[in-house]
Amino acid sequence: MQKKGRVQGASADDLALSTAVAQAQDGDEAAFSVLYRSVQPGLHAYLRGLLGEGAKDVAAAVWREIARELPRFRGDGHGFRGWTASIARRHTRGHLRRHGAPHNSAGTRAPVTGDRTDDPSPPRALLSAETAQALVARLPHPQAEAVLLRHVIRLDEPAVARVMSRPVLVVRVLERRGLRSLARLLDTSDVTHNVVRSLGEPG
Repeated sequence: MQKKGRVQGASADDLALSTAVAQAQDGDEAAFSVLYRSVQPGLHAYLRGLLGEGAKDVAAAVWREIARELPRFRGDGHGFRGWTASIARRHTRGHLRRHGAPHNSAGTRAPVTGDRTDDPSPPRALLSAETAQALVARLPHPQAEAVLLRHVIRLDEPAVARVMSRPVLVVRVLERRGLRSLARLLDTSDVTHNVVRSLGEPG
């Protein structure tokens, strides 16, 4: 069960999400639709970055659990993002145990095709989702997960640490190493726009 989350310093998006959570817990179907539209793009991008083609089925299972357990949730909008990410992570790990890992767990390199050329990527140019997914697949799994949780689901470091059950310092190192690796692969410093937003982050 999620403890009551932070209020001070919350973003406008998280404040609106907090309101929608409370309304959805009271049975407001329109508010639940707001939750879905707010959280699903990031959750699906996280799942796609780690699971590839298995993301859609896992996302459906994640949302069934979210709907079932929502009345028991206690927290604010940012806490809700972390709670849903924890559910998604558990389903991801279960999927990988059952079906094997499409990710770079064995140290092999996933091929990158499509948008990548020998020239540096144009500033602010979005890659295709498939190419972004292939780039993330080149990272060691913990680095990929830290990058996706921080920049796709938009959790702060303490929340990522809770989701991953790792110390904050370890999460920080994993994220920085992952971003540096992606920057080298893309030959650009604009990693979060080129890769993370291509996987599904709005805006």
